[in-house]
Amino acid sequence: MKDLNYSNNIYALRKERNVSQNKMAEATGISRRTISMIENGEQNVSLDYAYRISAYFNLLVQEVFPETKEEAETTETE
Repeated sequence: MKDLNYSNNIYALRKERNVSQNKMAEATGISRRTISMIENGEQNVSLDYAYRISAYFNLLVQEVFPETKEEAETTETE
């Protein structure tokens, strides 16, 4: 499951803004452990969490969780 490209986005956004997992957890209501698992590609993100994380960074969901190449290809062929 390690190929979740958005996990690196979340980590990069946190580091860029100098935000700890604990601070983000407190602000979003998502446990620090869950944030860690998302960043490490060990857990998928629910729609609820996607909205919370995106809102925390004041970004659109699509900016934090970009469509993967495989998803784009699937959408194009449907």
